[in-house]
Amino acid sequence: MKKLCLSLIILGCAAASCNKDFLQRLPQTEISPDAYFNSPQDLNTYINGLYDDNLVAPYDDNNSDNVSGNTGSEMDKLVHNTLDPTTVGGWDDWNKLRNINFLLDNAGKAKGDAAAINHYIGIARYFRARFYFEKIATYSDVPWYGHVLSDVDPELYKGRDPRAAIADSVLADLQFAVDNIKVDDKDNGTSVNKYTALALMSRYCLFEGTFRKYHDELKLSGTADAFLQKAAWAADQVMSSQRYTIYNTGKGGADYRALFVSLSLAGNKEIIQWRDYPQALSKGNNTHTVLGWTWSLSQSLVYSYLMKDGTPFTAQAGYDKIGFTATFANRDPRLAETVSYPGFSPTQDNNVYIAKPNLGAYDQLKFYPRDPKQRQGWDANYTALPVYRYAEILLNFAEAKAELGTLSQADLDNSVNLLRRRVQMPDLNLATANGNIDPVLAAAYTVSGVNKGALLEIRRERRVEMACEGLRLKDINRWKAGARLKDAPQGMYIPALGGIDMTGDGVADIAILPNPNDTTAIANLPPDVKARVSRFYLTDKGSDNNFYLENGTSGHIQFTADRIGRTFTEPKFYYRPIPKQQTILNDKLVQIFGW
Repeated sequence: MKKLCLSLIILGCAAASCNKDFLQRLPQTEISPDAYFNSPQDLNTYINGLYDDNLVAPYDDNNSDNVSGNTGSEMDKLVHNTLDPTTVGGWDDWNKLRNINFLLDNAGKAKGDAAAINHYIGIARYFRARFYFEKIATYSDVPWYGHVLSDVDPELYKGRDPRAAIADSVLADLQFAVDNIKVDDKDNGTSVNKYTALALMSRYCLFEGTFRKYHDELKLSGTADAFLQKAAWAADQVMSSQRYTIYNTGKGGADYRALFVSLSLAGNKEIIQWRDYPQALSKGNNTHTVLGWTWSLSQSLVYSYLMKDGTPFTAQAGYDKIGFTATFANRDPRLAETVSYPGFSPTQDNNVYIAKPNLGAYDQLKFYPRDPKQRQGWDANYTALPVYRYAEILLNFAEAKAELGTLSQADLDNSVNLLRRRVQMPDLNLATANGNIDPVLAAAYTVSGVNKGALLEIRRERRVEMACEGLRLKDINRWKAGARLKDAPQGMYIPALGGIDMTGDGVADIAILPNPNDTTAIANLPPDVKARVSRFYLTDKGSDNNFYLENGTSGHIQFTADRIGRTFTEPKFYYRPIPKQQTILNDKLVQIFGW
């Protein structure tokens, strides 16, 4: 109840229901502010308590077009028109902001080294910027709270502040963080340092700049370039520091894999910040759930990966009728590090993983702990997770420069092509990309300016390199590419009913049949194969039978939930509504963009 009250106080909702004495408590301890915020060490101790709430390391792209089969997700509800102010979640994490503002309100009491004090203030402002970045990305206009509110503060019941004002405040927080957070990192990349703040600035400014450029409903396109220039500047600051480099030991896909399945990322020069999950402290994550639990990856993501020679997979004749095992042949090595490939063994022996068609069959492999000893159960996987990688900085730099019209071949060689060389893929050539635009990409995205072809290829590279790292929905939204979400997500291609080889050994592993009573399609299988194949039926009943084939008895896997169709209402669906109960408690919180 007390945690709920804290959240409501921040929101300006139902303040009277909260205990008054609770408003006077330090959020993380019972020590009073006057007795506590006296030195840089006090600030440091308090800051350490903010990390668990604010250090997020995603390992999936749920709610985006990178995922299939995840019915019941927020995006699934949105495109099926079942998400509205009465059903939406969110908006209830303002207690995180209160904890941050509590330090900022009291840090002025500290005595001692001014640089050290400003370092910790900078970290708090970095956390506040990260908090409001998420709010802008979700709601656009939101109330700005720059201090802790008392139960009689008139701002308790304020309305939404304009996006432009919030965005400028976020940038001001980030600039203070960049100017004041120390460069040195005694925690070897697990704590916030100057370059963590620059990484967030680069990500945030690219988001805001491109969002303003492509979303005319905001009427802010004239200010887009200022944010894009800041994104390029922040990325260049990280690049020119020479502190970071792409992890490349010449092992191709294995080097890429190591970023997501290692016990520790300490000393890895690509990692700007990472989150540690040490088994010795029984502090684990749930990365084992990425493989075949509740979602698979989408056919459109799989088709985005280039062929090994650098040509588009979609440039092949009949590409949309290539079977499961052949889809992985001669592809960008990152595909087999992201999607469970034919012959993958979770137990590192002859027991091969068989993907299930009811989720689409392109099961996520990226972030799955490869060593069975790393997988100990729920919240008991002990792999380190990246928060910011240098790879993203390079992609941010290239995209911002391309959007500004200042991209050069040297820029590509110092950014995107470093990622391609890691996995031994051909370089991206600026003139070739602009002169020979991929029609599939051109149909998927709207771009403008002098670098249309290069921008499309940078977007492809970003989708491939950063897959499952939690950025895809933001990318779709800022590019105003929501029309992609109207298309029903698809899984693998099924040439006909019957047995299907999923491992590449020529023997059927699964069978797709019309119903349990009709086994005609597997009548000619050898008896031993027929006895052991996993059978899936094309019915609309049962949680394990939620798919059908687009052509009836052949075609890509599609999902029963999408039979009713999907919509994407622009610009409304680029934003989320505030939950109705909050607008009832505070009638100044009005819905926008048609919600």
